[in-house]
Amino acid sequence: MSEDAPIVDPGTTADAPSEPAPRRRGRTTLLIATAAVLGLVAGTCAGYLVQADREPTGLPPLSQPVVAQAKGDGPEPLSAAQDHRVKTDGDLRKLLLPRPKGTKVPAWAPERDGWLDLAGYAHALKNSDREFDDLTEAEFRRAAGVSWSAGSTDSTEIRLVQYRQEENLSAALRANGWGVDDADGSPFSGSDDGMVYLFKPERKAGYLPMYKAQAAAWRGDIAMEIWIYDTKPIPKSKIVDLAERQLERL
Repeated sequence: MSEDAPIVDPGTTADAPSEPAPRRRGRTTLLIATAAVLGLVAGTCAGYLVQADREPTGLPPLSQPVVAQAKGDGPEPLSAAQDHRVKTDGDLRKLLLPRPKGTKVPAWAPERDGWLDLAGYAHALKNSDREFDDLTEAEFRRAAGVSWSAGSTDSTEIRLVQYRQEENLSAALRANGWGVDDADGSPFSGSDDGMVYLFKPERKAGYLPMYKAQAAAWRGDIAMEIWIYDTKPIPKSKIVDLAERQLERL
């Protein structure tokens, strides 16, 4: 071997150059991200400080023009003939037909001083437990009634039932819900959907037959209900006359 020949490491070759060691990039990336965050925070803080030193900016004026207040007295209140709530928010008993002269108050009459509470009104109906729940759901407000008997075998009952009607038109629903299959129904004048019904007599051994007539209608938040019972056939004109006169008072 010549003295000028290079000395070669046995683990390498003379033609293969050595590769540089890879650089660590994680530290550089972290430094750049940290600087960006610090710059954003510093800019935000500086913006708040600048805004805090400034005077508050006034709001723009409203675009709605100023309306001058009207002068003079307001309109006259509606009369009772024009405003039905003047009647219906007052004493409901005053809207009932008066008890005819010569008649008497039955001992079983459910009203007390002309009023019926929810329990008393529901108890006077068939299926009183179910009626109590239905009336509660229908938003029962109050009821007034009058009852009378002209003899020993007849009776008449009139009920005016008022509802709050915050959710449903309960007066109309209740009045229209009296329709039955075992009675002849017909409308009567003065009401678009009022009906009168004449039922077939109920017969029991040892008892006189019991006839029943019924009328139902509504005005606003008040449902009108009328019943007539007698051991003799009830003329249709009798229940129609009561229904028309009572509805006129509403």
